Amino acid sequence: MISLQTRFANFVTWIRPGADKVDDARAQRDEVRARICAKAEADGLTVCSTPNSGSFAKATGLRRHMAGNAEHEGLDIDCPFVCMPEDEDGEVLTELLGRFEGYANECYPDTPRERTKSSIKLTFVKSKRSFDIVPMLAIKGNDDEQILLRSDGERRRTSVQKHTEFVKSRTKRSKELRGPVAFNDCVRLMKWWRDHHAAQSKFLEEIPTFLLDLLCAKAFDEASVQLTYAATLHTWLDKIQSYAATRSTIRFADYSTANTDKVTGAWKVIDPVNGENNVVPAVWGGIQLDELRDWARDSRDRLQQAIANDLIGGRDPEPLTLMAEVFGQPFTHHSES
Repeated sequence: MISLQTRFANFVTWIRPGADKVDDARAQRDEVRARICAKAEADGLTVCSTPNSGSFAKATGLRRHMAGNAEHEGLDIDCPFVCMPEDEDGEVLTELLGRFEGYANECYPDTPRERTKSSIKLTFVKSKRSFDIVPMLAIKGNDDEQILLRSDGERRRTSVQKHTEFVKSRTKRSKELRGPVAFNDCVRLMKWWRDHHAAQSKFLEEIPTFLLDLLCAKAFDEASVQLTYAATLHTWLDKIQSYAATRSTIRFADYSTANTDKVTGAWKVIDPVNGENNVVPAVWGGIQLDELRDWARDSRDRLQQAIANDLIGGRDPEPLTLMAEVFGQPFTHHSES
């Protein structure tokens, strides 16, 4: 019989992108950066930096995989382009998305693209890999923060570097503890959990990755990681269901002070870099929060039952059935070796 911890360890290894995929993605990212930068600079912009960002930089990405209606993201990569606030003629930049959409079209005319609120998403069919082109403005005298110009005219202060370090610092802390469980791998498992449940949802079709990062970080800050993946996720899911049920405000003291008086919404989860930014989608209300609570609560209970059955021994099919309900059938197929 294979223990539940061994199955989780095998499954975590499988959902991580392979080293060859990471190397290929890095090479393709560098090519995209170089081509877009060349177009921007030829258009009179000064690109100060292109910092590493997103799940690729945080080591929380997943292998791309389809399971039923659940699509797991794979190596979707954020590509920020931090530009000087004025062009070479001294004209102040007030809009960047349209310009960068033009650069993407010139560089990759046959590549499907989608314009979002703050990025141009390029999807390369052959490599099955997406790149989010995210234009930003530099803040003079502050290399670690940027201004994100959104399509609705909002100018949002943020920091690519600090958001990445926010996750990486917790991964580092977890690896200094006894046992094999790392923060970033638990985030991968939680992303897989989210995708599996979202595919069956009536009201909660998507939990933003940044929001999930913060919920995991809060659970980690309060409860750390345990000696096994199952025990860790059981504790984290119990925390998350409690946060959603009570609508308790979540904030962090890593970089800034949360200014909750300027934040609205049915639930407040505050960006650790920008204390006035609530990362919970504005359209979420009680229905969405209750569904998130129920997802977490039901999964917590199944994990608790699986842990108990695993301790009894000799009942391997039961934990497997329970974990397939939490993570989908891929857990059954890819947790043996």
